[in-house]
Amino acid sequence: MTEYVFPPHDPVSLPIHGSDARFPVRRVYCIGKNYADHVKEMGGDIGRSEPIFFTKAAETIVQSGQDIPFPPNTTDLHYEVELVVAIGPDLDVFGYGVGIDLTRRDLQSAAKKKGGPWARAKNFNHSAPCSMLTPAANVDLAKARIVLRKNGDIVQHGALSDMIWGIDEIIERLRTDMDLQPGDLIYTGTPAGVGPVRVGDELSGGVEGLQRITVRFV
Repeated sequence: MTEYVFPPHDPVSLPIHGSDARFPVRRVYCIGKNYADHVKEMGGDIGRSEPIFFTKAAETIVQSGQDIPFPPNTTDLHYEVELVVAIGPDLDVFGYGVGIDLTRRDLQSAAKKKGGPWARAKNFNHSAPCSMLTPAANVDLAKARIVLRKNGDIVQHGALSDMIWGIDEIIERLRTDMDLQPGDLIYTGTPAGVGPVRVGDELSGGVEGLQRITVRFV
């Protein structure tokens, strides 16, 4: 038995709809600028270009129904609803979920101006809410739409078919360029309508055929 100098942290996992088993999360990959309308609203070039990837620690995962403490060092926290792809043991798609990529937008803007990395803006505690996963065999996303409600009002919506880089393309790029492994989650980008979150707000995201993600900020 391996001896540790202090007890290791418990593994991060997500529940699976219709199963008592849980999905072990290894790493969280995110793709930026993957919906043209969002690229446009952020002032970017809407032409298809190389995908932008960044990562979040598995420990940033927040499950549906939980309260999220408002993060420190920001006055401009933004929501970004996303389809989440869960990678299975054969590097195939095990299932899907709905995630919210939380962003400290003021820190991201400051980093962009200096040409620096986005890590502080993206990879912070409680920054990756994710719903229960639905096995891929039970899902048809061909015509599915994604939506986010803030305090009951729709603030983001779009068709998954509007993604600039499709799921298969994203997976292939991560397989050849990064270290995609079983247990990885991929947040596939967000449509237009991103905006601020305040203490007391409730966010609820959904994709047709998948379980919802709902969190509240305290």
